[in-house]
Amino acid sequence: MIAQILFTIILIAGAGYFVSNIRKAIRNIKLGKPAQRNDHKDIRRKNMILKAFGQQKMFKRLVPALLHLVVYLGFIIINIEMLEIVIDGIFGTHRVFAPFGAFYNFLIGSFEILAFLVIFAVVVFWIRRNVLKLLRFNQPEMKGWPKNDANLILYFEMVLMSAFLIMNGADYKLQMLKHGHYHFENGIAGSFPISHYLYNILPDATNSLVMIERGAWWFHIIGVLVFLNYLYFSKHLHILFAFHNTYFAKLPPYGKIENLESVKNEVALMMDPNADPYAAPADDAPEPERFGAKDVFDLEWVYLLNAYTCTECGRCTDVCPANQTGKKLSPRKIMMDVRDRLEEVGKNIDKNGEFVDDGKSLLDYISKEELWACTTCNACVEECPVENDPMDVIVSVRQYLVMEESAAPSELNMMFTNIENNAAPWQYSQMDRLNWADED
Repeated sequence: MIAQILFTIILIAGAGYFVSNIRKAIRNIKLGKPAQRNDHKDIRRKNMILKAFGQQKMFKRLVPALLHLVVYLGFIIINIEMLEIVIDGIFGTHRVFAPFGAFYNFLIGSFEILAFLVIFAVVVFWIRRNVLKLLRFNQPEMKGWPKNDANLILYFEMVLMSAFLIMNGADYKLQMLKHGHYHFENGIAGSFPISHYLYNILPDATNSLVMIERGAWWFHIIGVLVFLNYLYFSKHLHILFAFHNTYFAKLPPYGKIENLESVKNEVALMMDPNADPYAAPADDAPEPERFGAKDVFDLEWVYLLNAYTCTECGRCTDVCPANQTGKKLSPRKIMMDVRDRLEEVGKNIDKNGEFVDDGKSLLDYISKEELWACTTCNACVEECPVENDPMDVIVSVRQYLVMEESAAPSELNMMFTNIENNAAPWQYSQMDRLNWADED
């Protein structure tokens, strides 16, 4: 009974802390500006099924895609077994679904094979990151915590799957020895194609076996709850948000830059012959919107969701032509910077009850050199497996720099001046632009 009460307390505490953190993330996402992404529901559902469930974009690189699929399916399918663990833990039963017979044996056998494949895939991922040191995993933004976080996740997965197999191995041997409640009258409960190889390694003493089985059982369930709550602090939050992110992603045409509503209103006012350009705004008129984005509050909420969904895989940076030519820009870093600033804002709200101006903005995280290196080619958006859009974030911040701070590079300022004076980006007067037609 004590074990059941302890288990229930741990389960409720773990689930409660997880829900609390997810609510914080949702609150932070809602700090962004409104965005209408509820059109074309059928297309959006299809996009979610293909990109999030089917991992369609991952298969542009076959080997890592297959390994990732193994880990993805392994964790989804193996965690079906969590239902049995939870019921056993609350009610003090053992293998409560064992009466399902052959179907139960098939499930446990499948779980074991998947657990072994997950361990294999994780080892390969670890080697790719730490031995082969693939370039996209060793960019400057991946130093320190991002690198440690990625490795920590791999260790988590390896240990959890190992605990699962050890638990099953000890359980199988206890069943074979017909010890206590581990013995089932109808034979062995479950199929153990992997863990049965531990039979001769595990001790023969039943007391020791029970300790190993119970220890692995507790370690596995507590480990899953720790992993669940670690997600909020990790890039692996995409496990939860990828489905929403792909549903609300911008639909083609990719790269289309939307006109700012505030600019359209100003132009409409200028073109209206009946409008008084010198009229003062009404007393109850709202404060004018900022041109572009200076901080996370100025971005649409979808881009804040993008930031939490970023997997830090680096595929966007890998195909970025600016990055490939040695420029400072990394689209992955842009998404990581938005997330870091959003987290900073969230902690500010947690501390003060509401946001208190801290004098910071996205420009404290993203340098102008990075922003102006972007060619707006859209390669990063096309490559991202979870449909993130770093390019729109870059364009929004650039709009702020140009229209609010007049901080465009000198080359652009020269072009703006030429357009204003000559109606063309070149430094020719309108009278001289057709001189070429008079040449022989």
